[in-house]
Amino acid sequence: MESQNLVKVVDFAPFLDGSDKQSVGDALLESFKTTGFVYLVNHGLSQDKIDQMFDLSKKFFALSHEQKMLAPHPPSGTHHRGYSAPGVEKVVQHVYDRSDIAEARKRSDVKETFEAGREDDELMPNIWFPEKVLPGFREGCLQFFWDCFEIEKNILRALAIGFELPEEYFLHFHTKPDNQLRLSRYPSVPTSVLLNGELSRIDAHSDFGSMTLLMQDDIGGLEVQDPHSGEFCPVRSIPGSILLNAGDFLMRWSNDTIKSTIHRVRAPPSIETDTVPDRYSIPYVSFSDMETVVDCIPGTWNTEKPKKYEPISVGGYVMRRLAASY
Repeated sequence: MESQNLVKVVDFAPFLDGSDKQSVGDALLESFKTTGFVYLVNHGLSQDKIDQMFDLSKKFFALSHEQKMLAPHPPSGTHHRGYSAPGVEKVVQHVYDRSDIAEARKRSDVKETFEAGREDDELMPNIWFPEKVLPGFREGCLQFFWDCFEIEKNILRALAIGFELPEEYFLHFHTKPDNQLRLSRYPSVPTSVLLNGELSRIDAHSDFGSMTLLMQDDIGGLEVQDPHSGEFCPVRSIPGSILLNAGDFLMRWSNDTIKSTIHRVRAPPSIETDTVPDRYSIPYVSFSDMETVVDCIPGTWNTEKPKKYEPISVGGYVMRRLAASY
């Protein structure tokens, strides 16, 4: 199954211009209920800004290892900022067709990343290298971070309308923002080592925040698991779109009304070359404010469908999940 059959496209323009907010909110929520993923087009983030961020990302990853390590990710997984070299982070929340998680950890994730957030984040302060190493990098990352936050707020407004809640409902829980901008590069590797499982780009996993906005190049390799059949389906890049997916926290918050769907990155489908090219992606991960405690979203529970979860601290939940992947 191709992604266009599994992951629906939602035109966000009628929400932004106010002509039909309800239909956009309904379509967004329906996609989150059925697959947990949706392509957003006419989302309000200009292609020029996205292209410029990809250009800056490529310039960063073209630096020497020594230069990138001037902004090292701390050893602790609970401080997700700075540069992580290939093989440092290992995602293993979901393991398939293997004896145990320990065996899965023997296989490296072939990717390198740089992560940043808001500058005044006391819990996870940013880690930058000297400005002279790559002039404009810090400013470019921060500007794009805040551009994505504006898109996130509109998505949260639309989602609230889909739930038949006040439009600002979710914004009260996403004020900081306690979010993460991640630049990712998957280095070129022999096709055979990905196909035979010797290496992975990212193993099967689900995200654990509120939601993730993903911008990706056209190389391919991202696959989403069909929640009904269990089959992994290629999710190709659609020009001008943002690929949006719900995270585990939003699924819990919605009393499992919304799906947080498993996905992975492997060799692109129908690859015919001996080497898989570099792949670049830019996920923007949204978290609710760390100090807040949330209960199930109104309307997602009743006497026939009681609450599955107790109120939970956002910070406690997120910190446990961050530590598990590093």
